[in-house]
Amino acid sequence: TLTVVFRAPHTAVVITFTAMSQRAIAGSMALQPMGVLARNGFRSAMKMPCVPASSTRSLASFTGLRTDSLALPKRSKSVAAQRIRSGVRTFSVKASTEEYDYDLFCIGAGSGGVRATRMSTQYGAKVAVCEMPFSTISSDTLGGVGGTCVIRGCVPKKLLVFASKYSEDFKDCEGFGWTIPEKPTFDWKKLIANKNTELDRLTGIYGRILGGADVELITGRGSIVDKHTVDVDGKQYTAKNILIATGGRAFVPDIPGKELVITSDEALDLPELPKKIVIVGSGYIALEFACIFHQMGAEVHVFYRAPKPLRGFDEEVRDFLAEQLSNKGIHLHPDTTPTAVEKTADGLVYKHSGGEMGADTVMFATGRKPNVKGLGLEKVGVELLPSGAIKVDEYSKTSVDNIWAIGDVTDRINLTPVALMEGMALSKTLFTDTPVAPDHENVPAAVFTQPQVATVGLTEDEAKEKFGDIDVYTSSFRPMRNTISGNEGKEFMKIIVDVASDKVVGCHVIGGDAAEMMQGVGIAVKMGATKAQFDACIGIHPTAAEELVTMRSVSRQVRK
Repeated sequence: TLTVVFRAPHTAVVITFTAMSQRAIAGSMALQPMGVLARNGFRSAMKMPCVPASSTRSLASFTGLRTDSLALPKRSKSVAAQRIRSGVRTFSVKASTEEYDYDLFCIGAGSGGVRATRMSTQYGAKVAVCEMPFSTISSDTLGGVGGTCVIRGCVPKKLLVFASKYSEDFKDCEGFGWTIPEKPTFDWKKLIANKNTELDRLTGIYGRILGGADVELITGRGSIVDKHTVDVDGKQYTAKNILIATGGRAFVPDIPGKELVITSDEALDLPELPKKIVIVGSGYIALEFACIFHQMGAEVHVFYRAPKPLRGFDEEVRDFLAEQLSNKGIHLHPDTTPTAVEKTADGLVYKHSGGEMGADTVMFATGRKPNVKGLGLEKVGVELLPSGAIKVDEYSKTSVDNIWAIGDVTDRINLTPVALMEGMALSKTLFTDTPVAPDHENVPAAVFTQPQVATVGLTEDEAKEKFGDIDVYTSSFRPMRNTISGNEGKEFMKIIVDVASDKVVGCHVIGGDAAEMMQGVGIAVKMGATKAQFDACIGIHPTAAEELVTMRSVSRQVRK
């Protein structure tokens, strides 16, 4: 039997755990944050009559735990221990006081909010999160547990990418000796129905994850009343800390006919597959949907203001991808600005600075805006950036000292894994003795176009600006799969090296499996691997990925 004592100046709460052996108990302490132990015993034990601290047995002889470290400072109103030390790891718990309903109340149960809240309970915090009712299309009153990524972003988009890829596979298989007697048919409605069934399953899992972590899930729209109070559909809750994790919403510019267009939300839930679609925008969302609809048989036209797609990516990557998309039959229209959308008897007409084009559907993928509308931020003085994003410091704290924000609503790096990382860092900052700042350096990312784009680190221009002297290695080739299939698609790889340190500071890949490759490369770049270490790695043959460790000749030497 292991007895843990949470001592206040005159009372103590005693929790007893039973295990098979001392080793089993020590192992549990090493692997489980203190909050897990707290959920299993601490809260129920608080209801027990308090006993004198002197009546408890010493733990030192049994596990090496120091009972003296369990005493709380006299100024604290908490009943929890500030610190429990084992020989393996230190845990810190800051439990709620009687002053507030919760230690942490989160508005938004998307990827970042779910991660932050469930990690916080593992450190002993009392936590709640609110989220609006489920819908595949977001609005001011509808959302859903799981947020954008699970319901109307990464997950359903990737399912549609998988579906669209089969059309190319059917063509390619003939070169490998396969014959398909009849032309394959595609059922869009069946795909969307199956996608929605999967979304229902996933949102259910997210709800169970919250319940299993002892996070209270409250359905409704949350808004801030004051710095310690959140209103959810008329009911108010108090919290020591408030977290905003409301994500972003698709943005459509204010032009005549904007009510006629769809965004990525609706594109994932269309009742019919369009025969001809105009997509406005050139970011990753626009290009991913362009590839999806093209592969499924639609005529696709992409209009954008810039001379190249994918602003912010490496220039060679932008050029190479534009060439590959054009070769596939996707129509690119650069240097154009939207002016209006009109409805006609035949469908829609998209008007732009260079003319007009008719289509069944017009989709705008012109960016996303932080979702801050109606949150009541102005009531408490939470400062916003000119972009509308919530301004935060390096620890995700807003201009109000107990209000925090993570994820897309802060407009730092708008990726699901980044929101997860920010959520974990925040839970440690709030409920352990060690503040942790999110690390936004060398974050790998992928664009699920066809072919895929994947990147980590700096672009060539960024590397020149930062280091001055760089070496650039590039390679473009037709992958083995495309040789006898007749597929004309090519792949591209680029490595950027800081000459002074020999470190690989940027890596960029365009190809069928670029995203899978980049996850491993991302580890190496994050660790500070050098080009010599890349070269020393033996390639896996035959693969496209082996090109990353066999590029020996410098394509360009850039010097100050």
